[in-house]
Amino acid sequence: MQDSSNFKISSKILLTAVNKPLNNPAKRNDPKAELHEFGGRSMRKQTVEVSSALVLMMVWLCAPVLVRAQAPSGTATFKATVTDTETAIKEAAEAAKAAATAASNWTPPRTPWGDPDLQGFYLSLSYTPLERPPELAGKAFYTEAEALAAFKKAVEEDAEVDPRTVHYDWKEYGMDAWQSPVRPNLRTSLVVDPADGRIPALTPEAQKRRAAARARNPQVSVQTLDNLYTRCITGNQGPPRLPFNHDSESQILQTPGYVVLILQSNNDVRIIPLDGRPHLPQNVGLWLGDARGHWEGNTLVVETTNFHHERNWRGSTDGMKLTERFTLVDPKTIRYEFTVDDPATWVRPWSVESVLPRIEPPLYEFACHEQNYGLMNVVKGAQVREAEAAARKK
Repeated sequence: MQDSSNFKISSKILLTAVNKPLNNPAKRNDPKAELHEFGGRSMRKQTVEVSSALVLMMVWLCAPVLVRAQAPSGTATFKATVTDTETAIKEAAEAAKAAATAASNWTPPRTPWGDPDLQGFYLSLSYTPLERPPELAGKAFYTEAEALAAFKKAVEEDAEVDPRTVHYDWKEYGMDAWQSPVRPNLRTSLVVDPADGRIPALTPEAQKRRAAARARNPQVSVQTLDNLYTRCITGNQGPPRLPFNHDSESQILQTPGYVVLILQSNNDVRIIPLDGRPHLPQNVGLWLGDARGHWEGNTLVVETTNFHHERNWRGSTDGMKLTERFTLVDPKTIRYEFTVDDPATWVRPWSVESVLPRIEPPLYEFACHEQNYGLMNVVKGAQVREAEAAARKK
């Protein structure tokens, strides 16, 4: 049984009609709807200003049309996996078994030039925790029954989110992982090395860096805010990719000598040459790193170095070396593995294994710019908290 990330049915562009959020996922592709703000990142929104007199005339003339347009509301039907958690859980379990069967008797396709064909659209989401919970110490795998019970618990907790207490209720737009769905996973953690399923300890040097960074909240200034995603510099899909964020759709393209990874989040693009060329000089740092790839059988192996010195992935330095492996294990699933090696941050390398399930196209435009109210609110809130703390010390 393999853990599948979310076969997500929704785009990351939310549509609104008459300035009201669409609770109906099927209406998000309505060409008459406006593009609306999503996730603190303003999407394009077209506004037409007309005089009040013209507005009144249009309302009077078009009233019958508006009534007819609204009449079908609520008449659409949806797959039960989008509205009912029990159905979603059952289908996810069946999909996991079907994937295991397909993988045992399957030969990956090839491109016209002979490389394994990974091309398509994929998603990265999972309910499996990154690190093994303490209560499961020493237990690397569930039984099938245990895996299904853990999956059921995670789905039900996810579906019970109260939209009155959170910024977004993803299921309102068909965007919860279970609505796609993800599949149960026999593994108790995504970390597979070390064997205890835990990220290795930080080095003394890394501990000092962390302590220095905590001396003052980096969120008090846009210049020091360490979340590059909030600052619209990079997306939230790595590299490497961890299956816990929205905007997790991606596309893989191949040409002779290259593989291209297109990430919906922030429109990040990774161009991976396969011709054996050396990495860039060490003094050249890139936000997404400098990637070089090659094939090992049916597996694409990508080695990435030269990360930007201001890029802070889980406390790593620009000297981090990332090795990723992409293997198409059945017609609908890529097994995605990565190992991070940064002697200045962790006492030893560590590795993760997850899956990227195939999804339907396309990718949608992702827009992020200076009207990102999430960024402004984070900084203002941090400044207020800092001022309050200073006042208490007086």
